[in-house]
Amino acid sequence: MNGRTLVTGVIGADTHIVGNRILSLALEKAGYKVIALGALTPAQDFIKAAIETDADGIMVSSLYGLGEIDCRGFRDLCIEAGLDDILIYLGGNLVVGKAMWPEVERKFLDMGFDRVFPPGTRVDAVLGALAQDFADRERRGRTPA
Repeated sequence: MNGRTLVTGVIGADTHIVGNRILSLALEKAGYKVIALGALTPAQDFIKAAIETDADGIMVSSLYGLGEIDCRGFRDLCIEAGLDDILIYLGGNLVVGKAMWPEVERKFLDMGFDRVFPPGTRVDAVLGALAQDFADRERRGRTPA
């Protein structure tokens, strides 16, 4: 067990839970404690769960294309709740229509997400990113949450 807690869920009015469930199971297998909120999760519920469980990170999924609307202000909500430095990941089909991935990624990084993953990202890529980001934070002497 690595001792880290992660909150997972599907934001907004999105009901696409399968990929999020697969990710949650892989995170648990990798030793993370997972607080799985499921589908149809308001942004505030992610933050409430992170506070209640002293989580080290929040992993948000969105597959129905309305990620920009649902995720707007997410980092600000975290800061307002005292989670200034919590790790926040986002993944999925985040926009409606055709857009180049670098543009989509930049949009969400600018919104305060630490990492943004496109549809079809393999679980091992997420696990690798988590390990790297937590190690980087420890080297810099920052607490995860």
